[in-house]
Amino acid sequence: MSRRSLILASSSPRRQFLMHEIGFDFKATKPDTDESFPEDMLPDEVPLFLAKKKAAALPSPGPGELMITSDTVVIFGATILNKPADRKEAIDMLSHLSGRTHRVITSVCLTATNRQFCFSEESRVTFRHLTLAEMAYYVDHFQPFDKAGAYGAQECLPPDMNPCSREEIDFLNSIGKADLIEKSISHSQQGSVVVMIDRIEGSYFNVMGFPIHRVHAAVMGFDTSGT
Repeated sequence: MSRRSLILASSSPRRQFLMHEIGFDFKATKPDTDESFPEDMLPDEVPLFLAKKKAAALPSPGPGELMITSDTVVIFGATILNKPADRKEAIDMLSHLSGRTHRVITSVCLTATNRQFCFSEESRVTFRHLTLAEMAYYVDHFQPFDKAGAYGAQECLPPDMNPCSREEIDFLNSIGKADLIEKSISHSQQGSVVVMIDRIEGSYFNVMGFPIHRVHAAVMGFDTSGT
């Protein structure tokens, strides 16, 4: 689909899955950088800072190559909830989110030899009130230690809920991938899904960590720009 050779600088299986599903062939690599940021940086600025930092840590793309880096943060109030270090921290994070609304921001950078284009996408997620038993069950069965905020949206949805925005639905229909909504939702073989999400305002795939409708548009626009 793309005239450029794409490099996805991410080891996330979710991002790799979504890139494949929306029709892109790519080479995956992992950025060799830490995810630290200045202590006085505003939370909203962190994902873009880190997406650019990841791009800068990798070799510059060669002629005809386009590198994609990204970062997702979960923001509760004025606090960034990172990936939990252990079971206790994961349950503590879910306790903060229980019954409340938080924001998820993903920033994506497309980097070529002599040009970089970046954008950010924000979604709002509201959790239902959770019991301690529900939170402990989720952490023990889904092991969300690689997920910011200690949860994966695809694992926590109410039955029969279509979590996508109108933009996402229209995009998936346009590329013949309406079934990606269902394919993206995890059906645990280890136990019942714990319904934690009450509603999502904005992009569902952004909460998963990759706003595919905007990534697709950005890549295709970059390809047709002639740069």
